[in-house]
Amino acid sequence: MAISGPHNRTTYISTVLLHVLFTKLGCQGRRRRLPRLGETLAACGFAPRIARYKGYDARGAFGNRPQLTPSDSDHPERNDMHRSIVTGCLTLIMSVGGLSAAEPVGPAANALQKSRTKAIEFLKTSQAQDGTWTSPDAIGITALVTYALLSSDVKPDDPAVAKSLKKLESLARPDGSICTAKSRIPAYETAIAMMTLQAANSSGTYTPLLEKAEKFARGIQFDESQSLDRTDVRYGGAGYGPGGGRPDLSNTTFFLEALQAAGAKPDDPAVQKAVLFISRCQNLETEFNPQGSKVNDGGFSYTPVAGGNAPAGNTDEGGVRSYGSMTYAGFKSLLFAGVKTDDPRVQGAVKWIRQHYTVSENPGMGSNGLFYYYYLFAKSLNAWQQDTLEDASGQTHDWRKELAEHLFSIQQENGSWVNSQATRWFEGDPNLVTAYVLVALHYCDKSE
Repeated sequence: MAISGPHNRTTYISTVLLHVLFTKLGCQGRRRRLPRLGETLAACGFAPRIARYKGYDARGAFGNRPQLTPSDSDHPERNDMHRSIVTGCLTLIMSVGGLSAAEPVGPAANALQKSRTKAIEFLKTSQAQDGTWTSPDAIGITALVTYALLSSDVKPDDPAVAKSLKKLESLARPDGSICTAKSRIPAYETAIAMMTLQAANSSGTYTPLLEKAEKFARGIQFDESQSLDRTDVRYGGAGYGPGGGRPDLSNTTFFLEALQAAGAKPDDPAVQKAVLFISRCQNLETEFNPQGSKVNDGGFSYTPVAGGNAPAGNTDEGGVRSYGSMTYAGFKSLLFAGVKTDDPRVQGAVKWIRQHYTVSENPGMGSNGLFYYYYLFAKSLNAWQQDTLEDASGQTHDWRKELAEHLFSIQQENGSWVNSQATRWFEGDPNLVTAYVLVALHYCDKSE
């Protein structure tokens, strides 16, 4: 029998060992069966998937339920011997097959709950009487705080949440936007309000409002409705509001989340248009972005419009440097849009993330935008559906655990978080920053 490649050899060796384990020890002769083999495996600390490997389940080999005979029960030392053999065989299988004992993923549940509870209580006490946070005009912050509370299992009928939802509902305007009359960032505020109202819409109360908001959101996308064609660098993007301005990756990410909340699927034309803009924000030379060769590291920057905005600075070659928060924003958006994981754009983003993995700073930006980085970091890696991440040096990270434990360590006594190193992008506001962290902690909870 030909066996080629490490994977095939591993599978063959593991199968042989399992055959010995289950057939020779577990099911040979009426008086030599193992008592409840699946329970024995569990008692040895091995993951349930090992008991199910190659068709074996907790009932025994291929569904045959072993029976504990009087002879077995009369000889507990035989069962101890069997358990030792099981442990030895499975340890060997693990060493050649890459299987492992069940290990917890993410932070300790009690520490996570304690941190979230303190943060929730802080936000409830910092809310204004009118249902807003920070300022009556800061609708984006109010919507994001409400979204964070809902993400933390605070119910829509909780007094604080109910008050803020009522406030957001009252701000719905005839054109579908959800903002104040003088808002300079209506698209941004509407997008977050849509995410929030949908999270509280189990009864359908907000459906009519959301349908109007969706029409408004779709109308702000840069596309043919603004006499643009696909060759225009702005095409597919979204900005802070209609009537001019420029699109950017951050607003386009919120735009896509709003469409997702409204039920849009990856093949939605608006989503696919956005993919083109997102691809042009990536520093990767592809058919979508020939200019990506200037940096070509797979990371993302804020916008390609007008030569590119460069919060992280420019390279000597004139390229716009990639940085952490926008790379995670672009990565998450590509995944939502249905771009395959073997696509060069996704692979490029993953390579950049592995090279710059950290929970201590916003790579390329230091402390600037740090908590927005955490928000996007957690959302993106959760969307990737990987419990661990191997960095460029080969070290494996339980990203949920590492992020959560770092956030626990910098939580303020009053339950809030604040960026004490850099207040840029409103990160001196504990309401906004605490909202970012609560959303991140939601995705650090593997049970949710």
